[in-house]
Amino acid sequence: MAHSITLIIGDGTGPELAEVAREVIDATGVAIEWDVQEAGVHIAEKTGNPLTDETIASIKKNKVALKAPITTPVGKGFRSVNVTLRQVFDCYANIRPAKYYAGVQSRYEGVDLVVFRENIEDLYAGIEFEQGDEKTQKLIVDLSALSGKDIREDSAISIKPISTFRTERIVRAAFEYARREGRKKVTAVHKANIMKYTDGLFLRTAERVAGEYSDIAFEDRIVDNMCMQLVQKPEEYDVLVMENLYGDIISDLCSGLVGGLGVAPGANIGDEYAIFEPVHGSAPKYAGQNKVNPTAILLAGAMMLRHIGEKEAGDRLERAVAAVIAEGKEVTYDLKKDRNDPTAVGTREMGQAVIKKMSDIS
Repeated sequence: MAHSITLIIGDGTGPELAEVAREVIDATGVAIEWDVQEAGVHIAEKTGNPLTDETIASIKKNKVALKAPITTPVGKGFRSVNVTLRQVFDCYANIRPAKYYAGVQSRYEGVDLVVFRENIEDLYAGIEFEQGDEKTQKLIVDLSALSGKDIREDSAISIKPISTFRTERIVRAAFEYARREGRKKVTAVHKANIMKYTDGLFLRTAERVAGEYSDIAFEDRIVDNMCMQLVQKPEEYDVLVMENLYGDIISDLCSGLVGGLGVAPGANIGDEYAIFEPVHGSAPKYAGQNKVNPTAILLAGAMMLRHIGEKEAGDRLERAVAAVIAEGKEVTYDLKKDRNDPTAVGTREMGQAVIKKMSDIS
């Protein structure tokens, strides 16, 4: 029986990446019925909404989606489609592996980290109050009275909710992953030395959950120290679990350790729904040029295959991607030692090289 999966083609370079991903995943031999949907700038121009009811209904029906990159306007326009999808479907665990593949140009080798980022609350919950708004002025008065702190009248306000329930489930997800995948250690990342109530709650809850997993080592790190530690000695870390904002920042740092966002896949997983995606943006300036690196969306596809029970196919796809990168011949310009190397191939051609390599290893 075929798996029914939503394919969100995105915008910018998203459509061409989505097409290559579909071709490569189909070549694994896994039977998939793709339900193709749009989201992002192009559909917003047509309908006024970057995320349509049809796309949401498709994910509700299929439970699993592979999403190509979608543009998020900076400081204006619509809110992030990525954040909205995670919140609508309660995909509370954002899982971002950062793994070194031989052949990728990087300052480090042998790095193999996985970031578990809480996806629903923290500052990304979107509880914001605009500067000058009547509600904001009232809130400033109330907060100043309750806290005894002087908050300027010309402030904008963001609220940072951290709950025991949502902390517990992301920490438990990290420990369950570590146990399932044979990982040795989970590190909780926080700023509890300063934010004693919110981050303090996160740390206390993580410590309590860790007590249920005596087979997995546990430690905690203050977020700024964690950044330094990762740059100095990333090999000492394994699975990292943290709040939403820290996870966004540190997962990019970890991607930088292994060559950048071009090789960084991500998964957003909840109790019922799962959405897989490359971590990088839509790179609209390269749209339609058959130029961008498909590695991240292909590795996201491998994660998706494992999630739907097709572990052998997912592992084979990852091995094929790794082999093509290691050979360094049929790869995009950013995977060459010299980015101006004239032997660099396009997005489609690298996808075809991965397909051929899969047939060699199967």
